[in-house]
Amino acid sequence: MNSKFAKDLYYNMLRIRMVEEKIAELYSEQEMRCPVHLSIGQEAPAVGVCSLLNKKDIVLSAHRAHAHYLAKGGDLKAMISELYGKETGCAMGKGGSMHLIDLNAGFFAAVPIVGSTIPIATGVAWAFKMKKENNICVVFLGDGSTEEGVFFESLDFANLKNIPILFVCENNLYSVYSPLSVRQPVNHSISKMVEAMGIPSKVGNGNNVIEIYTYANEAIQSIRNGNGPRFLEFHTYRWREHCGPNYDNHIGYRTEAEYLKWKKLDPILALEVELLDENVITDREIEKMNNLIVKEVEEAFTFAEKSPFPKPSDAFQHIYFGEKL
Repeated sequence: MNSKFAKDLYYNMLRIRMVEEKIAELYSEQEMRCPVHLSIGQEAPAVGVCSLLNKKDIVLSAHRAHAHYLAKGGDLKAMISELYGKETGCAMGKGGSMHLIDLNAGFFAAVPIVGSTIPIATGVAWAFKMKKENNICVVFLGDGSTEEGVFFESLDFANLKNIPILFVCENNLYSVYSPLSVRQPVNHSISKMVEAMGIPSKVGNGNNVIEIYTYANEAIQSIRNGNGPRFLEFHTYRWREHCGPNYDNHIGYRTEAEYLKWKKLDPILALEVELLDENVITDREIEKMNNLIVKEVEEAFTFAEKSPFPKPSDAFQHIYFGEKL
């Protein structure tokens, strides 16, 4: 991996972090009236995986989608405008944070219902196979969605049809406020369960973007070579509350000590230290990156705030229905 690419990985993670921290800072103003699920602390899987994709490759996500949207090349101004419910939003202000979309960037959809994106992504990959196209589909999912029946059905179909799809599980230990211990048996392994269904799988450090890149590169090359689906599980951790801009360590489902333990494993700081130690990046370059991102983020929020709301008549556009009785 060359120095420029390593710095790009760092920059892209830092950009996602700073965008979401600004969302958290301004959310209390009540101008963003949609729920937000932030990925602060778990930016590495999105950046590590999406850095290997081209525009024709398709990514789908769930309700915690900001990082995936931005890592795949989604438009920042359009994303922030969507959070503000403006007509310049990527879903024209109709969807909010949990319904991001950017077809030009190859980001097909974020669907908030747990597990629901998985069969959609499987269908997209099946379409690629039927059309004999060389694109692949990547679907990001949480550990909670691996407990849904449709997860197993999608894995079975993907393996049966040998379709070009990469399943990426961001295992952050919790489904809302429920830890793995109350949801899955002791010594249960998601990746081993997937392997038992015939799909090659790997488990990695979800806070190490270089490791994520390495695992994803191997998996994606295998998929592009026609070897069928792959599954990657990355252990990571969200810093903020399940839904919203605040911290929730005080409500009892996790401890402050656990949070602090994971915060020390900050994926951005870890890469920063490594790049500084290896003289790949300088403090001046990091400062310049921060300044560039601050400017871009400020411009995006200003654009969103000044953009108009959709017209009432827009509510009746892009509605699909069958024949009238």
